[in-house]
Parts: sequence; structure tokens; C-alpha cells
Amino acid sequence: MTTTSETIHMTSQEWIDLGMKYGAPVLWSCVIIIVAFFAASWVRRLVVNACERAEIEPTLARFFAKLTRWAILLIAGTFVLNKFGFETASFSVLIGAVGLAVSLAFQGTLSNFASGIMLMIFRPYKIGDSIIAAGQTGTVYEIDLFSTTLDTVDNKRIFIPNTAIFGAVITNISFHERRRVDVVVVLHHSASIDKTRAALTEAAMRVPGCLPEKPEIVLVEMNAAGISWQVQVWCQSGDFLAVRQATIREVKVALDAAEIGFAVTPTIDPKR
Repeated sequence: MTTTSETIHMTSQEWIDLGMKYGAPVLWSCVIIIVAFFAASWVRRLVVNACERAEIEPTLARFFAKLTRWAILLIAGTFVLNKFGFETASFSVLIGAVGLAVSLAFQGTLSNFASGIMLMIFRPYKIGDSIIAAGQTGTVYEIDLFSTTLDTVDNKRIFIPNTAIFGAVITNISFHERRRVDVVVVLHHSASIDKTRAALTEAAMRVPGCLPEKPEIVLVEMNAAGISWQVQVWCQSGDFLAVRQATIREVKVALDAAEIGFAVTPTIDPKR
């Protein structure tokens, strides 16, 4: 009986010692975790609102908000480990080693990620813009952290890695409200300069959809192929394709009416 009572007494004492040793750390850990979750949510909303006021891209704003939230939770987790006596220094070294291995394995992906962040910071284009990038032309449908999605005029969807875009020339076609339509024609050497200029000017004035600015008729060059002219009219960026088609039509009609012929490219007899 005495032995059993002592065993029970010792077991109870051990439980009391265990509670005294770990009770306070567990309690403090619960408090730290609860406070960290509330703080992380509050800071996340704060970052989102700040990014909206700074007119930062929504995708980048959400990324910064999530990054801040996880940073707060990671710091809270480090405090919790310290409460239980874990060596956080060695834990940090382990995380760094794992991070290095992951970065080497996903080098291309991380490069796209970094390029996506730079695109969202400098914003050379936005959703809805018409651009030429990485050899592709289309309207920007989506800007992600890893790729940019374009919709082409023939209804194709193209996904371009951000590295291919950020490391090359980007042409934003719709950045300005107005664009100039240039139509080049190469005419026969026998065509009168004054008569040609008058016909092209009349054609440019008849183009529907062009802006009131006076069109320009430029004599570009004269060589063995013929006499080159350029008709320049201005239009709204959204009307570019329609105005270009109309300009080509009016130029052709005017030249036919004035009986001005196009240059004929000489053909080579393959038997010679």
C-alpha cells in the first residue's frame, strides 16, 4: 500500500511539475498566436488600402499583403519556438538551406516572378492595352506574377512568360489617345509629282474617322523601283484599323480616277 501511494504521489507530483514547467509557455504561446493572427489580418488590410491609394496593381497589392501576413506569422512562430526552448538559430539556417535549394530548382520560375513584380511596379502596360511584346501582338487580358496573357485580333489567347517581356522591347500601341496612320504607295516614274500630290491630298481629306488635323503627303524617295509617297492621317487609337483600311481605299480610288499607275516590279525570266 505504501509503495502504491508513493507511486501515485510521485506521479501526481510529476504532473504538477510538468504543468508548472510547460503551462505558462503554452498559455503565452496561445496568446502570441491569437494576437499574431489578428495583427496579420489587420496589417494585411492596411497594406491593401495603402497600395490602392498608391494606385499599385491589384495583383501586386495582394502579393505584398500576403507576404506581410506570412512574415508576421513567421515571427510569431519564432517566438513560440523560443518559449519551448528550441534553438531558432539552427532552425533559421535550415530554412535558409531549403530556400537556396528551392531557388536553384525553380530558377526560371523565380526569374518570371521577379520580372512580373518589375512589370507591375513600372507598369509599361495595363489590362486592356494593345501591345507588341516578345514578338506577339494583342490586347492585354491579364497580368500575373509569372506570365502575361494576350488576346489577339483573330481570337487567340497567348501566354507569355514575364521574363521574355521584361527583357525585351515593349511597344504599347494604345498608350496615347491618338495615332498616325501611314500608308505608303510606290508609283510609276511617269506619274506627275504635282498631280500625284493633289490626288493623294484629296484622298486623305475624304477618309472617314480621321481627326481634323491637316493630313500630310510626303514624297519619300525616288529609286529604280519607282516614286514612293506616304499618306499620313491622324485618328483615335481605337479607330486605327478602320481608318487605315479607309485610307488605303481612298488612295486607290483617287489614283485610279487620276489615271496614275503604280510601279511595276520587273520580273526575271527563270530561263535566263
